[in-house]
Order: sequence, then structure tokens, then C-alpha cells
Amino acid sequence: MKDNAPQPANMGKFQNRLVTADGQARASVPLRDAQTLWFNTGTLCNITCRNCYIDSSPSNDALVYITTPEVTDFLDQIEARNWPVKEIGLTGGEPFMNPDIIDMTRAALGRGYSVLILTNAMSPMMRPRMRDGLLDLHKTFGNRLTLRISVDHYRPNLHDEERGGGSFAKTLTGMKWLRDHGINMAIAGRTVWGETEAESRAGYSAFFAEHGFEIDAQDPGQTVLFPEMDETVEVPEITTACWDILGKSPDAVMCANARMVVKRKGATRPAVLACTLLPYDTAFEMGSTLAEAEDDVFLNHPHCAKFCVLGGASCSG
Repeated sequence: MKDNAPQPANMGKFQNRLVTADGQARASVPLRDAQTLWFNTGTLCNITCRNCYIDSSPSNDALVYITTPEVTDFLDQIEARNWPVKEIGLTGGEPFMNPDIIDMTRAALGRGYSVLILTNAMSPMMRPRMRDGLLDLHKTFGNRLTLRISVDHYRPNLHDEERGGGSFAKTLTGMKWLRDHGINMAIAGRTVWGETEAESRAGYSAFFAEHGFEIDAQDPGQTVLFPEMDETVEVPEITTACWDILGKSPDAVMCANARMVVKRKGATRPAVLACTLLPYDTAFEMGSTLAEAEDDVFLNHPHCAKFCVLGGASCSG
């Protein structure tokens, strides 16, 4: 390689768990207030999106379906560890492809938690058994159940650029069904088209008004806008000095208040991860129990810097 050849982004960075490339102490985040426990229900999905951060698809079963008994075991651990969890999050893949999705949601709601399901609201959710299950859950637990629908952009053509032709129309059909049955909805959008946040929120606001969706486009908890998570873009490493420089507290970072449970293909039991954004990085696997997952998380990944610390994003509402 020539001396003046382009170097890969982040070359030399994010190699040492404790120290940055220039020898400074790497920032870490303690688990201060465990508000959300996420479960990845499996990486299988009914569609393949162009920029899916977890590479979900109809053939990716790297994370297999988690089961209701496995979820219930972790609900027991929450109580045993006295974690102050208020919310259970269910993500995928497409959660409604997991045959246990209704039962595991009922188990969490029955313990008094709110439940957030991330879905594309397409054909897996619209199967009769899933619709019947959602109606029963809504009748029993009301607005403690929220479905966050992936609407990458409020313009159908841009949404379909990410998710395939006709995807927007199918998602809109599912959203109208949820609307007509009073089931609580939120939205997950993306910010990859160069719009300002104000422009994006105005566009979503008009879309919601057009279809009678009771979703607040100005509320970041109801309309979440995610940036592109590109590991090839150079980002700074976060040192212990950065908290004061940025005027930010580690308590504001997602791993201060959340963990995620996954089940890897071939594994005998689920594992607990530090972050929902890094399901395949074994360096962020903390063990098989919540007790093991109480350790500090060192911010040794580009997503930690760009998405969480500098971007201020969160997967939870």
C-alpha cells in the first residue's frame, strides 16, 4: 500500500476496551437506572431492507426465536435483582414472525410493565391469529401496549427505496387497522435524505393528519428519527474527558438504562447484551444473566460515539 493511499475510517481506533488509540482512558457507562429490558425476538423478517442495521431478512436466523419461557425467566430475574424496569421492548427482525410474540407480550403486560413492539406492520402482523391476539391484549391492557411502526419516510417512494416496492402501502394498511381498533402507535423514521429535523417532523405531521393517526410528530418519544449507522464513517473515540467537554452525563447514554436479551443460533440459552445496536459484536455480550449484565459498559465501538453520545439517540420511548 502506498503511503498516501486512503486509510480506512477509524483505523487503529476502537481496538482496546480500556484505552483509546491515542492512549487516553476510554469512557465507560455504569448501569444507573435499568428502565428498559429489550428482547430480540429473532432476526428473521418478511422483507430485506437496504440499510438494516441488524441485517434482518427472510433467511437470516443468526438470532433465533426467543420463547415465552425464556422471556419469563428474565422477568423473574428483573424482580429478583430489583431492577427498576418499567418497559419491555420487543424487536427483531420482525417480531410478529415469532410464534410466541402474543404470549410473551401478555406475560410482560401481566407483570405490570408497558410493552413496546417494533414492527413494520405488514403481513406477519396482519395474520388473523396476530390480529386477534393484539385485540385481546388491547382489550385487557389498553395503552400499556404500543407498536412502533417503521416508516422510514413519509413519502412512499423514499420509504420504498429502503424496504422494497409496495412496502409503504402495506405498512399503511396495517397502521389503519391499528388506528381503527384504537391500538397505541408510535413511529420510527430515518434521517438519511438530507432533511433538517424540523422538515422531517413537519412531513410526518402532515402524514399523520392526512390519515387520522394520533401520533405527535414533535414528540421524540412518539416519532423517533434514527440517523444512518455507518461504521465506515470516521468518528472520534469517547474518553473520560469528553463528558465535561460535551456537557453530557453518562447517565444520558442508552446503556445506562437498558440491556438486550438475544438467543444466538446454536446457543443453549439466551445472552444479555449491553446494547440493542450491537447484536453481533461479542465484545458487548455480558453473560447469560442480568446479574452479569450489571457491569459497566466501555464505549469501544463507533456506534457508541456517533449514535449514542454525539447523536443522543435512544431506542426506547
